[in-house]
Amino acid sequence: MKVKEWLKNTVFYNIYPQSFYDSNNDGIGDLKGICEKLDYVNYMGFNAIWINPFYESPFNDAGYDVTDFYKVAKRYGTIEDFQKLCKKAHELGIKVCVDLVAGHTSMECEWFKQSQKSKEGEYANRYIWTNDWLVCPENFIAGYGERNGCYMKNFFYCQPALNYGYANVEEPWQLPMNHPDCRKTKQELVNIMEFWIKQGCDGFRVDLADSLIKNDPDKSGIKVFWAEIRQMFDTKYPDCVLISEWSDPAVSIDAGFHVDFLLHTNYPIYTKLFRAEEGRNVIDTYCGDSFFSKDGKGDINDSLNDYIDLYNHTKGRGYISMPTGNHDLPRVSYMRDKRDLELVYVFLLTMPGVPFVYYGDEIGMRYIKDLQSKEGGYTRTGSRTPMQWDSSQNAGFSHANSDKLYLPCDENYKQINVKAQIEDENSLLNIMRSLIKLRQSSEALSADGDVEFLNRENRGYPLVYKRMGGNEEYLICINPSGKCQQFEITLCADVIMQRGDVTISKEKIVMEPTSYAILKLK
Repeated sequence: MKVKEWLKNTVFYNIYPQSFYDSNNDGIGDLKGICEKLDYVNYMGFNAIWINPFYESPFNDAGYDVTDFYKVAKRYGTIEDFQKLCKKAHELGIKVCVDLVAGHTSMECEWFKQSQKSKEGEYANRYIWTNDWLVCPENFIAGYGERNGCYMKNFFYCQPALNYGYANVEEPWQLPMNHPDCRKTKQELVNIMEFWIKQGCDGFRVDLADSLIKNDPDKSGIKVFWAEIRQMFDTKYPDCVLISEWSDPAVSIDAGFHVDFLLHTNYPIYTKLFRAEEGRNVIDTYCGDSFFSKDGKGDINDSLNDYIDLYNHTKGRGYISMPTGNHDLPRVSYMRDKRDLELVYVFLLTMPGVPFVYYGDEIGMRYIKDLQSKEGGYTRTGSRTPMQWDSSQNAGFSHANSDKLYLPCDENYKQINVKAQIEDENSLLNIMRSLIKLRQSSEALSADGDVEFLNRENRGYPLVYKRMGGNEEYLICINPSGKCQQFEITLCADVIMQRGDVTISKEKIVMEPTSYAILKLK
């Protein structure tokens, strides 16, 4: 399998549609609003976007509970709006990827309404049902519908699991992957993907991509499942990409995905770098013992050993993505100041793989703890507040009355907003814009450039690594701790970017607290 050429210099911007920009003043962001803001996306240097679900839904899980995969929810607009969005994006050189909710639907989906009636009919096996209402294993829901059985939920109770089959059948009601009805479910998924490709999209981020095949402990079944779809992609849609929510790149890339998110499941890499103390609440101890914390209690070796193994396994075949965040996580800004965020972004935008930036992270939007839950968001709701465009009413997100907004704006929007930061050359926005521009101008800093980590002593403080590609070499030096750190190295280099007090000599680099430097080696 080959990597997609256009991914090599791509930086994605992740747009949560209901919170991005409201074009019709109903208080909810929409597709026209995204289209209107594509010039900003282009200005920042992002050359691809990933849009969270905008399909027809009752919104019990913010759109991840779909009733019709072939329709745009009215609050977001129309199919024609999506087509226009793709057309403008492509004119600007921006790729468009959409969320594919592959594992489940809403209970209100017509497929499920038919499935819950009887064990017979076209949709009887579209979902996973036991054969008796008293047979109710874990993650199954009893007492719903006319059918004599219990259905499997995939997340919330209202999200019944689609039936792609079992890798290992152990009960009479479980169907194998090759059962005709399971194959029909898979074909429907392919039909959905082809439909949106024809509307103009360039690929899919697949929600819960590893969970579709049940009782599949070694993932052999799901690897076969996605490898078949990848083969179809390579034949019919060679420029389209598959991005997985899997968090195990060694397996997902083997299965046929082009990119996999490395998040907080399977490996502790992401958590150890940015998030929380192991085993404790991610919100209450957000920085904790993470490496990118002023406390300086982290250890880069906790992350690098696994990362290097994954990197070596996937290099030349697919990409690892460590995003700034997403709709499911507290924002990376939580318990961090502007300088802390700069250091995080320097790391994420100079590493191999494909970077993803969650909307608003480029200006340091805050995670709003204890915000009242909206559409099943619960603790996730605080990362979904309206984009802060300017200091006008509702942060420039909407002209609706404030009480009509999807979520309330953060009260700091008059100070933290896009307009103010565009005008400030030292703003977080302009630092990220410079990093994106530098990355996209360099073969060494591209997704494919090689990486070599130089400092494994002193728990990795300061973090020092080389990026290499073509005839270029860069040295990235980051000290996220609150203490002075130094690293002995013989070098001759030009300083490309620097923040904080960094003293560079021919023999060593001395870094004051929370500082960084990007050097181009001669």
